[in-house]
Amino acid sequence: MASYDVVLTSSAEKELKKLSGQWIARITPRVENLASNPRPPGCKKLKGGDHEWRIRVGDYRVVYTIDDAKLLVEVTRIRHRSEVYAR
Repeated sequence: MASYDVVLTSSAEKELKKLSGQWIARITPRVENLASNPRPPGCKKLKGGDHEWRIRVGDYRVVYTIDDAKLLVEVTRIRHRSEVYAR
């Protein structure tokens, strides 16, 4: 299976940098693992979104889109579960 490129949007990078070091250490490896498996066990496709998926990391959610044609995973949001779904 081909490896995907994982890209964070500028807003997702800002959200990640605002978190404590402990959360960054937990979330970063999970995001990097999306390169080898963009649909890991436990991921869910979000309803009503732009083909968005999410993974859970403790109380935080990583929301991303997958482009299989370009082998690209774009992380759009990294937020606490109480804030991530409000638009």
